[in-house]
Amino acid sequence: MTVIVNPQNHVPIKHWAVDDQPREKLINKGSAALSNAELLAILLNNGHGQKSALDLAQEVLRASSNNLSEMGKLNIQQLKEIPGIGIAKACTIVASMELARRRQAGYMHVKKTIRSGAEAALYFKPILADSNHESFHVLYLNNASRVIQHRCLSIGGVTGTIVDVRLIYQGALHLGATQILLCHNHPSGNLRPSKADIAITKQIQQAGHLLNMTMLDHIIVSEAGYCSMVEERFII
Repeated sequence: MTVIVNPQNHVPIKHWAVDDQPREKLINKGSAALSNAELLAILLNNGHGQKSALDLAQEVLRASSNNLSEMGKLNIQQLKEIPGIGIAKACTIVASMELARRRQAGYMHVKKTIRSGAEAALYFKPILADSNHESFHVLYLNNASRVIQHRCLSIGGVTGTIVDVRLIYQGALHLGATQILLCHNHPSGNLRPSKADIAITKQIQQAGHLLNMTMLDHIIVSEAGYCSMVEERFII
């Protein structure tokens, strides 16, 4: 998407025509009428030096290839490297991106009933897609497939994470769960499960059989999408 540079860029926003000022434009025309840069300028609130808030917003967008998904991956330190973005503005941007992720996940959090890998992906993808580290998660469910609890069991480095099968089923027994659904992310973006992924999944599934518990699926998520081991028949 092309960033539109306002011809009034080097004039303080408060001196612009009212219809061109981002906040007033939002009030009068609604948020959909604003560009990404204008929306971000409202969050930034003010400029820095000779740069207006809109100038800074455009700098942030350029630093993320004019892609909001890429902007959501920038951490506070990376944002602070952009001239004019200090700790307060960096925190505002990171907080707004996190709210956007949580809103995206909101429907599934309210629904709380998950019956398939596809539904689990809707739940997990907003949480894990931007993560730089692999982590392993389990959803504990009852007979009606309602989520009792979501737990993150381990966080690893970029190359992998360690899973303790005993911890998974200790949690299930403690919560009275009858079904579990597993998820981990691949920061590399490669959705194909490794041999180790498949082996540990089969081990977890077999342990569940002994306890009369159902493992619904094990999904892998990344920014690119998701892979269901059940749907792809890596496990039966």
